[in-house]
Amino acid sequence: MKQFLALTSFGIESLLADEITAIGGSDVVQRPEGVHFSATMETGYQACLKSRLASRILIRIDAPSAVKDKDALYKAAKDIDWTEHFTSEDFFAVDFVGKNEHIRDSQFGGLTVKDAIVDCFRDEGLDRPSVEKTNPDIRIQARLLRNEVTFYIDFSGRSLSKRGYREHSGAAPIKENLAAALVVRSGWLNDTSKPLVDPMCGSGTLLLEAVSMASGIQPGVDREQWGFSRWKFHDASLFNQLLDKAKQETEQALAKSKVKVFGFDMDGRVMQTAKANARSAGLGHMIEFKQGRAEELKNQFGEPGHILFNPPYGERIGSLPELVSTFTELGKVFKQEFLGWKVGLITANVEMLSLLKLSSFKRYKFKNGPLDCQLALYNIDEGQLDRTPVQTDFTGQNSDFANRLKKNVKGLKSWLKQNDVNCYRVYDADIPEFNVSIDIYGDHLVLHEYAPPKDIDEVKSAKRLQEAIFWAPKVLNIDTDKVALKVRSKQKGKNQYQQLSKSKKSLIVKEYDALLKVNLWDYLDTGLFLDHRKTRKIVAKKAKGKTLLNLFAYTGSVSLQAAIAGSEKVTTVDMSKTYLDWAQDNFELNKLRGHKYEFIQADCLQWLKENSFKYDVVFIDPPTFSNSKRMNTTFDVQRDHMDLIKTGMKSVADKGELIFTNNKRGFKMDFDGLNLVGLKAECLTEVTRDFDFKRNKHIHNSWCISRL
Repeated sequence: MKQFLALTSFGIESLLADEITAIGGSDVVQRPEGVHFSATMETGYQACLKSRLASRILIRIDAPSAVKDKDALYKAAKDIDWTEHFTSEDFFAVDFVGKNEHIRDSQFGGLTVKDAIVDCFRDEGLDRPSVEKTNPDIRIQARLLRNEVTFYIDFSGRSLSKRGYREHSGAAPIKENLAAALVVRSGWLNDTSKPLVDPMCGSGTLLLEAVSMASGIQPGVDREQWGFSRWKFHDASLFNQLLDKAKQETEQALAKSKVKVFGFDMDGRVMQTAKANARSAGLGHMIEFKQGRAEELKNQFGEPGHILFNPPYGERIGSLPELVSTFTELGKVFKQEFLGWKVGLITANVEMLSLLKLSSFKRYKFKNGPLDCQLALYNIDEGQLDRTPVQTDFTGQNSDFANRLKKNVKGLKSWLKQNDVNCYRVYDADIPEFNVSIDIYGDHLVLHEYAPPKDIDEVKSAKRLQEAIFWAPKVLNIDTDKVALKVRSKQKGKNQYQQLSKSKKSLIVKEYDALLKVNLWDYLDTGLFLDHRKTRKIVAKKAKGKTLLNLFAYTGSVSLQAAIAGSEKVTTVDMSKTYLDWAQDNFELNKLRGHKYEFIQADCLQWLKENSFKYDVVFIDPPTFSNSKRMNTTFDVQRDHMDLIKTGMKSVADKGELIFTNNKRGFKMDFDGLNLVGLKAECLTEVTRDFDFKRNKHIHNSWCISRL
């Protein structure tokens, strides 16, 4: 009997243990690292051909050895005669799993084992085999656990979850072995004559696994490469016999199968991918695909069956606003259309399940890639129909948040008519329980969630966020796919500009006579600080026919408004090339070109010290705090504002002005320090804060600095 280890992902281990037992493995032991079992070579081959739940199957080649440090690891690997397992002509790779006090890095452990293997061949007077990490002939895995190392040959080779039928996939495909585990847990396999529906089928993986399992198809029959193919102990004759038999059994199973399942997806392109995958697997006749939205699903399937799906999680694909709306409607659809059915769905966003207003009878924990997920199972019975108390259902008409938002919209109508802008704030934590801000950018909406205080219950906070997400697009008449959600915690320095994703999407908005590019998706900020709208207007008016220096310029919106107003010369300085390019894009949008518009990438503090040109107007909007690696020192606006203002005034012409602003809450201007150097400060905060920010008196503070 040989010793094997079947690997899989978290949550599937117990199912894999049952599967290995059914295939014929003995002494089956489930452990955190996988499922250990004893088997003949024949059963080992069968496991490779038949397992739907394993990701890899390894075969042990030696008993565990005690290992404390590098030398002991080298000796343990060197004690194995590797020339018995493969030849010098074979390419090999070493995977190392685990660590201890002295071996803390998998690469270090792998190199040590590799050296021992190469030395083994040299000691036998043979050429050293070459390493090939991507597609080796032999893959060796060394597993270090509790100071014992065990060596395995990767028996199956490339991940068993890759069946070969999936030519293409959606944006975030589920692995086939996880899909198989979900099908098992759903209970549908107990009676496959009942309907199975996936209302968000994506590229069809769940349904393909379901019909394959129901039909008795062996997943390994079409696999072309195996880890054991170049292994010296491989019994090719035995394996080929088993493979031929498996192919015959699969063909017979396909011919007899009468399974029929149904898949829906709102994305027509993804639907075409699902159909192509089904044809590639030879299962196209068993799956009926239709384009449609899950929340509009109708029961056209006859007797009660199963609904099983893997919705977007609001992580890599989809968006939380869309999901809130979808989940809310799905619960209603299940109750209205699918009484007597069973529903199963897996999600990493467990808080969303409460929106279904359903009581689950079972939850299973899984890992989908790096994400912790739960599979929730529901019986849609009469008891579920009574689970919607009006006072807990925020989708009703009595929502304090929705009512306040409607009031705010009404209050902004007159102001919007008088101002030629299409980007503005409509809500800013007006109700403390709903700690979000909502900004409009044309026909898009940005919802910022402020970080809640530590004493606020996370569950309550999540539900309030869901309510805000549900109502905001409805009240503002904006499609949910045009809603961007951002979680905003307290940021310092450049972190407020940190990149969240890389969509590189942008849209054009209007502010007075200016067109500006904004990006609502990739950063915490959008490229346009709405609270400085009036500030930009005031600075532009002051700079008309004059020269302007804009420091810490971000995307150059102040520079742009000044240029449009007729500024004689505009110099824009920022440390970030990304934002300087963005600023130049804004100028191009408005057809502003020429030598009088200057863009400089530099540390603003250092540049000010070296500048000799005098400007009529200098605008400085520094970060509250910065410790950028490109700056020589840290910057704190409260601590360092006097030095910054004094240095900035050296670039201000006689009778010129310096407009200084920042968003530090509780900022205190050093009037005494200003007087000592012959300067005075006029507070402009009430003037620069526009109508849509009237409630937030601490959004920023502004000052006009001039000489006495």
